[in-house]
Amino acid sequence: MAAKQPPPLMKKHSQTDLVSRLKTRKILGVGGEDDDGEVHRSKISQVLGNEMKFAVREPLGLRVWQFVSAVLFSGIAIMALTFPDQLYDAVFDGAQVTSKTPIRLYGGALLSISLIMWNALYTAEKVIIRWTLLTEACYFSVQFLDVLQESVISDL
Repeated sequence: MAAKQPPPLMKKHSQTDLVSRLKTRKILGVGGEDDDGEVHRSKISQVLGNEMKFAVREPLGLRVWQFVSAVLFSGIAIMALTFPDQLYDAVFDGAQVTSKTPIRLYGGALLSISLIMWNALYTAEKVIIRWTLLTEACYFSVQFLDVLQESVISDL
């Protein structure tokens, strides 16, 4: 007995069938508006909620501060790397430079901080922005303590 082969199954393409997609979304409860007037794209977003409600706006001057910081760090770094004598002369009021190596190392450190600042300028990640601001705060604290220490030593 030869069994007849069943006809090949027709696969329904529900993604292209708009009525089927609408029915499926209606059954799942997605695509409609909720009480707040938000349209959810998936059941997961309904359960988890819309994260845009909790998004905090950035302060107005944040991006300007990041840009100015990146430019200043880059400028001083390039000056320290290319013209260490002039930078030393400008900072220490005409004192004679003994070695260019520390000034160039300082320029390299500033260049690395400036690269971090340039990369942070184009990110929206709050963690990265926080860490770059913390980096700046630490740098300026160390710079302030160094200048304070220099002025105390020069007064003695």
